[in-house]
Amino acid sequence: MSDPLSMSFDMWMEVGLRQGWVTPPLCHTHDGVATTPDEDQAFEDGDDICIHIMRLYANPQEKADCEENHSPTVWRNPFPELRPIP
Repeated sequence: MSDPLSMSFDMWMEVGLRQGWVTPPLCHTHDGVATTPDEDQAFEDGDDICIHIMRLYANPQEKADCEENHSPTVWRNPFPELRPIP
């Protein structure tokens, strides 16, 4: 496998897909969130389930706009050196 820091985004995404670590990119608005039957049932039963989602940015401006508009995008980022792009 290539050095992850020298891989293109497409190569990195392919590794994740082939390893079964992630779903393909989905549209939350049009496709919904990928869930298991147990998660669906828990939600229907009123449980407060948490499904982790990562947004794919089209460009640095979109990242900056999301960080400006959605504070969890900034404070949930575990890598402080990556927040936010000036």
